[in-house]
Amino acid sequence: MIRVALVDDQALFRAGIRMLVDSQPDLEVVAEASDGRQALDVVRAARPDVVLMDIRMPVMDGLAATAELLTDAEPPRIVMLTTFDLDEAAARAIRQGASGFLLKDADPEFLLAAIRTVHSGSAVIAASATRDLFAHFAGAAPAPVPPAYAGLTEREREIFALAARGLSNAEIAAREYLSEATVKTHISRILTKLSLRDRVQLVVFAFEHGLT
Repeated sequence: MIRVALVDDQALFRAGIRMLVDSQPDLEVVAEASDGRQALDVVRAARPDVVLMDIRMPVMDGLAATAELLTDAEPPRIVMLTTFDLDEAAARAIRQGASGFLLKDADPEFLLAAIRTVHSGSAVIAASATRDLFAHFAGAAPAPVPPAYAGLTEREREIFALAARGLSNAEIAAREYLSEATVKTHISRILTKLSLRDRVQLVVFAFEHGLT
């Protein structure tokens, strides 16, 4: 069972998401909060696997709450909820370590798939959308490439570049004439070598170090 927490200041929105999530045999809502400050308490008490976190809320916004939760020893996966396709606040949250973002008007099936995807720990919510988001707000000069990147093999660098462009495992497999299982293994090794948690962080890493 995947345990989910909902953090949003609109009670009607929370109620709709709760009904949707609880209708699934493998998902359950274990906590709700109406602002970021309250979220810190309920998330730490309930220890959900995935948190759906609204960005703009009173008392404490989703950015501040996300930053604080991600300092915990075993933080949950956090998905930012936003009204805007290109939201600088969402980009900041992902840079802090959130596992992606969702538009609040996303299709119900996409939201459910996103929760499962993030919980799996190996995939990403709309990597292409995350890439577009960072491309839109990328203004700073790239940071020096960490020495760990030099530890990637030539094949791993090829797959890194494709993943940074937002391609899925299936798309990379078709392009490189590999099995999806092989691509997944390569991605796992890349994340380990670069000390990245998931493919969202891979996209962020690529942008921040000029590797796109």
